[in-house]
Amino acid sequence: MSQTAELPVVEVRAQDLPVHCPNPNMPVWCHHPRVFLDVTSTGEAMCPYCGTRYKLKEGEKVHAH
Repeated sequence: MSQTAELPVVEVRAQDLPVHCPNPNMPVWCHHPRVFLDVTSTGEAMCPYCGTRYKLKEGEKVHAH
């Protein structure tokens, strides 16, 4: 019997870019090396360290700089 844990999902807005994990709301005990994630290509990305998913909030427009 296998249990599948629900992975956390963090909704981000365009003003939150660039997205990185761990994010400031995570408790200190679960920190890992900082990694930047590209949510602009597909609308979401998953942290390779902890599995947290970051998703661009529906309706957000990302503008090129």
